[in-house]
Amino acid sequence: MEGFGRVVVELDEPLFHWEWEPRVRAMSRTVMASGLVSPAMFRHAVERMDPAHYLRAAYYERWLTALTSLLVEQGQVSASEVAGLPTSHPVAELDTARLRVGGSTPRFAVGDDVRVRDERFSGHTRCPAYVRGRRGTVVRVDPPAAIAELDVHRREVVREHVYAVRFALAELWGEGDGLLHVDLAEHHLDLVPEMA
Repeated sequence: MEGFGRVVVELDEPLFHWEWEPRVRAMSRTVMASGLVSPAMFRHAVERMDPAHYLRAAYYERWLTALTSLLVEQGQVSASEVAGLPTSHPVAELDTARLRVGGSTPRFAVGDDVRVRDERFSGHTRCPAYVRGRRGTVVRVDPPAAIAELDVHRREVVREHVYAVRFALAELWGEGDGLLHVDLAEHHLDLVPEMA
């Protein structure tokens, strides 16, 4: 982003800068461990912050904002106790017809060429926009994990395999010699057919 000055890199940067930060971290982890909210719901709450606030906020300030938003939305804290808090959820739809319950055989294998589905989603997703419609290669198959979109928006725990997919930078941005690995859920991917 522009207009925020140079990025300051601290040598021997401390884990916390202010005394309130470890308390926010502990509270957030406690709430997630309780099962009241999931890590995916927490990430989505950070994503829903007002953009200007997000860009100005320190790392643990984002955590505090997300935690507060979720506790209000869950009815654990009243909105009157927290002034000016955004509490609305965006509406999201996910085509569940192609989801497969975890534990099944992975659809893809290491070495498979895949293309990321070019689908837009109006809520939280773990599929970055810059890989949608792009071609990559599976380099690792992970065990089934909860589908973030269902976890956040429907409070449903449905698991499917996750794949580390390697992309050439030139495939993503039209130039560059490097590689980028992105972890993607099975429903985000299609197999690229072999050329006859």
